[in-house]
Amino acid sequence: MPSLRSKIESLLLVSNQPLTVEKLATLTKAEAKGVDAAIRELMADYNQADRGIAVQKSGTKVQMVTSPDNARLVKDFIKAETTGELTRAAVETLTIIAYRGPITRAALEQIRGVNCTIILRNLLIRGLVESADDKKKMQVTYSVTLDFLKYLGLREQSELPDYEKLNSNERFEQLMNQPAPPATAQS
Repeated sequence: MPSLRSKIESLLLVSNQPLTVEKLATLTKAEAKGVDAAIRELMADYNQADRGIAVQKSGTKVQMVTSPDNARLVKDFIKAETTGELTRAAVETLTIIAYRGPITRAALEQIRGVNCTIILRNLLIRGLVESADDKKKMQVTYSVTLDFLKYLGLREQSELPDYEKLNSNERFEQLMNQPAPPATAQS
């Protein structure tokens, strides 16, 4: 069974925003005191010289971040990643968000069948999607931004091609339940 520290480390790694001690305690089913102690241990390990990752804490919010020593390198990398063309995976993810949003990362990953953390972070940085807390479900949801619509020359999301048909749950379920095409033999 993973330790509390291990669980918190994993959650901080995959989260695209800071997490509160309270949220980490809820997610790990642990007491806030234990979570705080585990965070201090992670900070002692990560916040050393010559480490590429650091754990940052401000008040009750905690986040895994890149080392300030690598800021220039990371900035150049992100600039290159966010100014080039979108990858096929990013376009696919963006399309799902456009037609099914607001959508949780878990639902998005269920549809795509792969982890979408890095792609979502890239789309957030580019300003094509935005995240919001769904207080009822206690989850983060993703939807397209006004900049995305403006880039496509649309006034609202419903102007996307076949939006009504693809946005409805019935049609989506039909598409998801279609049998996979038969595999072709390779010679």
